[in-house]
Amino acid sequence: MNKQYYVYIMTNYTHTLYTGVTNNLERRVYEHKMKLVPGFTSRYDLTTLVYYESVGDINAVIAREKQIKGWLRRKKVSLIEAENPEWRDLSEDWFDCHSEGAQRPKNPSVQNDGTDPSLRSG
Repeated sequence: MNKQYYVYIMTNYTHTLYTGVTNNLERRVYEHKMKLVPGFTSRYDLTTLVYYESVGDINAVIAREKQIKGWLRRKKVSLIEAENPEWRDLSEDWFDCHSEGAQRPKNPSVQNDGTDPSLRSG
């Protein structure tokens, strides 16, 4: 089984953008949605996944993240809109809501495999 890594873009209602990298996209998006990690995404309520791509090599995914982060905003918007023109939340059906309003991953087998939870983000 090949290891997969993901570069992804989160946003909010004002379309502020955040690009990150992870080895477990479902878990990382859950962390953003629940604001479990203090920082930019929790401060600016970046809880909508609007873009992601899967890469099989850690060095390649980090290079891709750096590439996207180096782009002007309009190029990032074009990347998002090429795949997701309505800026819909690509993770909208990934989580179940419970009575307390908390969301839990639908796939309970998705767990940290002992590697760094998010690899890098920022």
